[in-house]
Amino acid sequence: MAPLGMLFGLLMASCFNFCLSHQNLNKFALTNPEKSSTKETEERESEAKEKLDPEGLEVFYPTDEWQALHPGQAVPAGSHVRLNLQTGEREVKLQYEDKFRNNLKESRKGKRLDINTNAYTSQDLKSALAKLKEGVKMEGSKEDKARQAEVKRLFRPIEELKKDFAELNVVIETDMQIMVRLINKFNSSSSSLEEKIAALFDLEYYVHQMDNAQDLLSFGGLQVVINGLNSTEPLVKEYAAFVLGAAFSSNPKVQVEAVDGGALQKLLVLLATEQPLATKKKVLFALCSLLRHFPYAQQQFLKLGGLQVLRSLVQEKGTEVLAVRVVTLLYDLVTEKMFAEEEAELARETSPEKLQQYRQVHLLPGLREQGWCTITASLLALPEHDAREKVLQTLGALLTACRDHYRQDTQLNRTLASLQVEYQVLAELELQEGEAEGYFRELLSSVSSLQRELR
Repeated sequence: MAPLGMLFGLLMASCFNFCLSHQNLNKFALTNPEKSSTKETEERESEAKEKLDPEGLEVFYPTDEWQALHPGQAVPAGSHVRLNLQTGEREVKLQYEDKFRNNLKESRKGKRLDINTNAYTSQDLKSALAKLKEGVKMEGSKEDKARQAEVKRLFRPIEELKKDFAELNVVIETDMQIMVRLINKFNSSSSSLEEKIAALFDLEYYVHQMDNAQDLLSFGGLQVVINGLNSTEPLVKEYAAFVLGAAFSSNPKVQVEAVDGGALQKLLVLLATEQPLATKKKVLFALCSLLRHFPYAQQQFLKLGGLQVLRSLVQEKGTEVLAVRVVTLLYDLVTEKMFAEEEAELARETSPEKLQQYRQVHLLPGLREQGWCTITASLLALPEHDAREKVLQTLGALLTACRDHYRQDTQLNRTLASLQVEYQVLAELELQEGEAEGYFRELLSSVSSLQRELR
């Protein structure tokens, strides 16, 4: 009985263990690992979506400076985001290329970001765009009509103005018509002296323009004014020369016709004869305008004894102001020829037409022969600093022809030494006032440079 009891006990223990292990297997079999993992993933995604819900995100507006990005803030696409290793915070700023293209610059700070792209269809957008274009067109049309109405209110058509002026006996004239009328008034024997002077005065205003001066030439008005230099009235000669000087200035076509029309001879005659100082000023102005940048006129000037005429003019008493203008003219003519030669040399042109014309102008030998070396040096005694400046420039330009004469001129050397002392003091005063490159320093430099050339 004892063995049977033990055998029965072992059998019962084996059955109990088998039932227990089978129950554990069924318990674990009820949980599917794959389904459980999927469910957890879905729960996490749901939580992430809830956290990233665009309706609940606050828009962050980056700038070109780094700023801290806080949780729950949305950043525009294309922003530059980094992790600050020192603070552990995320920071954001605009990309350099996007600095001027912030797609949220019109939005207000704190506005929720709407990323619902299904709110409008493509057809809705096309319709809205069409309406926008129509609205802009209508608005532009209204603005144009309003602008046209304003212009019509402020201005009237030219036809209406002409009609009204015709009723008032007022005629709208072109510059050409005005110049013709002025020339006719000046040339009329029935016009008084005052009317002729007024006509010349008005004419001078118009001929400053190159086209008007050439139009004056086209209908014969230039020759009428040139003939006015023969008038017995000093005022007529003065204002006629004034008009000619304005018309000649930098106008080659008019200059050529003037020389052919005898203007050069008439101007030299007026300078050589007794005339009021005001008349000679205007005549000299016309002569300068005719000679500058016109080598053919310069040739004729030398042939007609122009240097002798100017020499006599400078030596007259009470004509110091004219002497300075004459010296300035001679300086311009000398340097003009030098610049023409240098320009041709730089361009490597051996015989350009303009250079050939200047080579026929033998100005420096004529100045030396006519005694201009002495005349120019004597003008350095003028008291005005501006006059001295022009004389110093001319002395420097005449060095090629007058160097030996200047070296032997003791009066010139004494004058230069005196000017050096005077301008040294004035230059030091300028320097004390903070003017390192002042006017008198430049004059001192010119005097010192001329002294070095004469040593």
